[in-house]
Amino acid sequence: MSTYTFEDLKKDVAEGRIDTVLACQVDMQGRLMGKRFQAEYFVESAYKETHSCNYLLATDMEMETVSGYKATSWEKGYGDYTMKPDLSTLRRIPWLEGTALVLCDMLDHATHAEVPHSPRAILKKQVARLEAMGMKAFMATELEFFLFDQTYDEARLSGYRDLKLVSGYNEDYHIFQTTKEEDVMRAIRKGLQGAGIPVENSKGEASAGQEEINVRYADALSMADRHVIIKNGCKEIAWSKGKAITFLAKWHYNAAGSSSHIHQSLWSADGKTPLFFDEKGQYGMSDTMKHYMAGLLSHASEITYFLAPYINSYKRFMAGTFAPTKAIWSKDNRTAGYRLCGDGTKGIRVECRVGGSDLNPYLAMAALLAAGIDGIEKKMELEPAFTGDAYGAQGVREIPRTLRAATETLKDSAMLRAAFGDHVVDHYVRAAEWEQEEYDRRITDWEVARGFERA
Repeated sequence: MSTYTFEDLKKDVAEGRIDTVLACQVDMQGRLMGKRFQAEYFVESAYKETHSCNYLLATDMEMETVSGYKATSWEKGYGDYTMKPDLSTLRRIPWLEGTALVLCDMLDHATHAEVPHSPRAILKKQVARLEAMGMKAFMATELEFFLFDQTYDEARLSGYRDLKLVSGYNEDYHIFQTTKEEDVMRAIRKGLQGAGIPVENSKGEASAGQEEINVRYADALSMADRHVIIKNGCKEIAWSKGKAITFLAKWHYNAAGSSSHIHQSLWSADGKTPLFFDEKGQYGMSDTMKHYMAGLLSHASEITYFLAPYINSYKRFMAGTFAPTKAIWSKDNRTAGYRLCGDGTKGIRVECRVGGSDLNPYLAMAALLAAGIDGIEKKMELEPAFTGDAYGAQGVREIPRTLRAATETLKDSAMLRAAFGDHVVDHYVRAAEWEQEEYDRRITDWEVARGFERA
């Protein structure tokens, strides 16, 4: 929740500091879509509602009008949804002159009920389930990305070949190399802080040109809201400085993947009592935490699509790269898919290391919460912690290796169908199927180089 209020906005508009308001919805890919309002009109009228075409929740990355969705189609005429600004998300955007931003909930145009397959509604439903149990989820997402010393247009016009990274060597925790990148990274930290997103730090990551930005944890919905603004802001700030950023999960064979690890814990409804902590429990884990983690592991394959939604996402899961290949848990072990952090303290939490930087945070968090809630409701027993190198472990639960495999487990998930609804699961199954269909009919550079002469 932002501390910038609608009254603050009205004052800024009246005194000429804000002239544009971005009213944004979040699409299936986790991108911001919406309109730029003249600020005077927004504070007079549009703060109540505006509208957008309902195809925005039924397209792919290319904005293709994909067939096979029940929610909307050419046959149904691609009508409107209502965009209802959530004024608690209102904030100034310091890196855009005279600009404020607000996130919107998506409502049915006729009934004004929330659109069930909209990402924000999916997460809100799981948050409400927790509230009914007297619990509140707090989460934090760690975002990694690669920074390039050229513009998006330059990269595109080159066919994304011969891309020039901002550095030439592994810069994990490297101060001197990241000093050379401070022009961009300082602007990102200051910009996000000024937008009401409390920043903890930035750092170099495990490959040349790889960065990480960390912000303070928050309740699940606020964290997801922050996440999408962070990604959009990082791109806009880099673009303004003649640079480009990619959140591809695996941009190059020789480079590490980019993740979005999700730290999660449950607290009392007032946010004061940590429900994952029991000083008498193993590692300080409460029974609630054990049940929650057992749910994550039990449903690990079913929720993978929401952590890895694209063909490219699965190229990241490689042994020896700090990206997991096994859906097991371990104490402070970065080779496992689920890592216990903060053991023995009130800050005890589980870090899901499966998700890539390309995930939609609302969908990923909702899937994790749904799995954890199922574990709590069924009092699932947590398996023993794994010790050692998980990459070499035999006979343990593996992360699905392809989008095709993850799609099948999503389709067959009784847990997610009960938590999200059949319509929602079917909607995202169709999104996954389309992504696979599009890839299956494409010819890659690798295929041509491998077989042009020798096939």
